[in-house]
Amino acid sequence: MKSIIAITTALTICLLTSGYVQAQGATNKNSIEHLSSLKEIIIQEEKDALKTEVERINTLLNNEEITEAEAESLKQNAAEKHALNIENRLAIIDNKIALLKRNDTLVNEDDDTGMIIRIGTSDSENENVLYIGPKNKKRKYDRRTTSDFVFAFGLNNAITEGESLQDSDFKVAGSRFAELGWAWKTRVFDNSNWLRIKYGLSFQFNGLKPTDNRFFVDTGEQTELQTYPLNLEKSKFRMDNLVVPIHLEFGPSKKTEYDDYFRYSTKNQLTVGLGGYVGINLSTRQKLKFEEDGEDQKLKLKADYNTNNFVYGLSSYIAWQGIALYAKYDLNTIFKNNPIAQRNVSLGLRFDVD
Repeated sequence: MKSIIAITTALTICLLTSGYVQAQGATNKNSIEHLSSLKEIIIQEEKDALKTEVERINTLLNNEEITEAEAESLKQNAAEKHALNIENRLAIIDNKIALLKRNDTLVNEDDDTGMIIRIGTSDSENENVLYIGPKNKKRKYDRRTTSDFVFAFGLNNAITEGESLQDSDFKVAGSRFAELGWAWKTRVFDNSNWLRIKYGLSFQFNGLKPTDNRFFVDTGEQTELQTYPLNLEKSKFRMDNLVVPIHLEFGPSKKTEYDDYFRYSTKNQLTVGLGGYVGINLSTRQKLKFEEDGEDQKLKLKADYNTNNFVYGLSSYIAWQGIALYAKYDLNTIFKNNPIAQRNVSLGLRFDVD
């Protein structure tokens, strides 16, 4: 009986081992075929890179930035470089195939087909904040458009016609604004980065805190400040806008050239943006906090309050190392029918995170 069990066990092990070897062999065969197919991809990539480099050299020649002799020398160097690249990269593939055949086992295929998720880059200027794709994807030779996340906050108030900010109806330190958005920046000229167009989409939150225990009341014909019958611990009025900001951004930048691409960088450079924004008012709300009969009460009031649905204004910033002094001013009045015009104004810090 024990002999029969031993023989059965041995046969089972042999069958399992045979199945594993066959599966392993099939996997190795697929890996070898995959590595072999990469050779054509490598050759085509280097040819495309050489073509791009030759086109760049021809552009320099046509612009009379280099002589014909210099152009020929650059083309010769480029051809030699990419020929060596092909030779070296193909040798790596051949070595992997030889290793796979000799050891009859899988190897770590560190090829261009791996996928990664990258947040930020070592040279984030002119690169995307979030990247999902092949880990060794070739960089674009010239990236004219970049994007970044915009965050701003600071003091907010209203300029009333015929009055100065010192006589404002709103608390200076208590009235604040915030802005969240996404912006794209496009270089205007082919061979210079001194002028850019910056545009995007942003949410603006403009808050006003009335003075002297007052709150806003919609009387039907206009919206006015009135004294609240109880002592207010908080009175806050907020307008939420969705806007499209557009700025002309200018300032010096540094150009860095690599083997097969170049980038402009404004790091450690003074940057100035002048422009404006247009958009719509999404909602208007008011928050009141007070004590009544010994209990804390909160009122959250959401209404139209006769605010303008269409908003537009001027804005500007002056930045250094990603931090900017930022100002914006609404050209539209806050309320539609009020006899005295009031316009929102903001001053604070802006962060463009690329």
